[in-house]
Amino acid sequence: MNRSLGVVMDPIEAITPYKDTTLALLLEAQQRGWDLYYMALPDLGLTNGVAAARARALSVRDDPANHYHLGEARPIELADLDAVLMRKDPPVDSAYIYATHILEAAERAGTVVANRPAGLRDAQEKLFTAHFPQCCVATRVSADPAALRAFVREQGAAALKPLDGMGGESVFVIRDGDPNTSVILETLTGGGRRYAMAQRYITQISSGDKRILIIDGEPVSYALARIPAEGETRGNLAAGGQGHAVELTARDRWISQQVIPELTRRGLWFAGLDVIGDYLTEINFTSPTCVRELTQATGIAIAGRLLDGLEARVAARAER
Repeated sequence: MNRSLGVVMDPIEAITPYKDTTLALLLEAQQRGWDLYYMALPDLGLTNGVAAARARALSVRDDPANHYHLGEARPIELADLDAVLMRKDPPVDSAYIYATHILEAAERAGTVVANRPAGLRDAQEKLFTAHFPQCCVATRVSADPAALRAFVREQGAAALKPLDGMGGESVFVIRDGDPNTSVILETLTGGGRRYAMAQRYITQISSGDKRILIIDGEPVSYALARIPAEGETRGNLAAGGQGHAVELTARDRWISQQVIPELTRRGLWFAGLDVIGDYLTEINFTSPTCVRELTQATGIAIAGRLLDGLEARVAARAER
């Protein structure tokens, strides 16, 4: 009997196939004989404490013009699936949090959920760096524009971003004396109602914002250095950055070893560390990306490593 894998993700018709990590994982699972099922966040629900979903059978292809086919929607209990990948992109809003509770009910019933719902719920991708101040530059989190302005003055220059953004969205670099400071801070904080993060500006961004992938407590030996486009301060691929594979430095490995025990403790078995120069800036675990780019550049079977870990978890659960 084939193993069954559900995936909770953003609309599959809207992904960019050639660089989509979720598609890479689904292609690998399908090649190994897994039956695939597709779910969007609103498809999940609970009935008398039982996690259920309106799911559709899914087949995938490595074809940018025709990358998926969906069957008819039908009700299933998530406990009937061997595993579920939670790959919904941020924001981690109330609907996302509710979904983690539903997935946790499936986990209690015996389904392997990756990453673990409690870990996704309790950790926040930008604030999680606060566990590792030894790896980070000077950082301030505040909803107070005056406190953030003072931080920019103290540091000379700072990168500011909302806590719920992704892909370089709404990231600003402000230098002391910038005439746009007030409007930027008002916009980011909603006039003092929303938290924002300020980090000392790291000049090594010109050499790339490195994505280090962590799988089952081990870093992939190469990172994807995302080089900002001409005139940009953001290396994110979504913001026009260009990716190049670079071997991990001793500092990259040290940062990884600082973070891995806490990731492991929380069941965040697949994560992406963002490192600029010698410093950790963010930790991604809702839907880490860059698998396809790194695989193409290095030949490392990263999706295979991820599926190896998932299969090991399913086997271990079956033995209990």
